[in-house]
Amino acid sequence: MLLVSVLMFAVMGSVFAQDAKPYKEGKVLQVSFIKIKPGQFNNYMKYLDGPYKANMEAMKKAGLITGYAVYRSQPRAPQDADLILTVAYPNMAALDRSDEADAISTKVMGPMDSRDKASMDRESMRELLGSQLTRELILK
Repeated sequence: MLLVSVLMFAVMGSVFAQDAKPYKEGKVLQVSFIKIKPGQFNNYMKYLDGPYKANMEAMKKAGLITGYAVYRSQPRAPQDADLILTVAYPNMAALDRSDEADAISTKVMGPMDSRDKASMDRESMRELLGSQLTRELILK
């Protein structure tokens, strides 16, 4: 009887193994596509190197994000992004920690009213064309 049970579990295990996904879910990237307005590249880069970087580093230190990056892109058409910003989260659940993220941003960049005004000021330097969330799939 014991031998039959062991063989049954072995067969069931191989059936479940065949149904297992050939990947595991990895980090989540928020990708933002930015179009810099004429003559504003250096001004926008100063913002990124100042308040933006300070906020991202504080978020990273708190464990809310695992990293961030700025990429220069060669637009194929006039309406394409010329800068891409990425923020890496350890998983989807990390996106639910918005209260913690707001507290850090308030500490680093000031109260919400100040951050809203700064956001409107940045519109003179750049246009946010859109953003998306992507999830890494790690092949096993």
